[in-house]
Amino acid sequence: MTKNTRLTLAAVVALMLLLGIPLLVKRSDEPRPAQQTGGIVDAAVLVREDSHRLSTAAAGRVTLVEFLDFECESCAAAYPAVSELLTTYGDRITFVVRYFPIPSHPNAELAARVAQAAANQGRFADMYAKLFENQTDWSHRDDPQTATFLGYARALGLDMTRFQRDLDDPATAARVAKDRTDGLAAGVTGTPTFFLNGRHLSEVRTQQDLTDAIDAALG
Repeated sequence: MTKNTRLTLAAVVALMLLLGIPLLVKRSDEPRPAQQTGGIVDAAVLVREDSHRLSTAAAGRVTLVEFLDFECESCAAAYPAVSELLTTYGDRITFVVRYFPIPSHPNAELAARVAQAAANQGRFADMYAKLFENQTDWSHRDDPQTATFLGYARALGLDMTRFQRDLDDPATAARVAKDRTDGLAAGVTGTPTFFLNGRHLSEVRTQQDLTDAIDAALG
């Protein structure tokens, strides 16, 4: 696939995301679990003590959780909107990122481990941005993009010895797998999937819909 083709596909995906067309989402092979009682997922499944928070609300009234795949074009298309939400709402909402690598994406699990290895040095947010902002440079390639990811770690000034050790540590893979297991338990079948105060935002079609849902939750 040429670079121009990838860019065109990315533009189409972004438009489809805004229109809420379900076919844009990559689906995993696992079946959806039974719907949770009352449509609300247990908070303990959606947010763990070690979950990554890009913002934290002191009052704790509104929590938005995104299950994402760094190699997913739809997640990359949503990334600017999410960044805008973080700027708009700041510490009025808690925004939580959970890993949900799709098995058919060749570098998705590796990218999640890269983000986790950066998180071990307190740089999750920086690597999160790096992976999405450069997604077209490394995504959908059959060979592991380890060298590219190591370059991102160097650019962020990380301790490379520790980063490489953490990247290869089975505990890092287990940490990523734990997020994915929670996602499956919550009924996640594709990415991006958002939950607001435990409720799956399946009816959201545009960024404005998401903003309206957050405003309603804030009261």
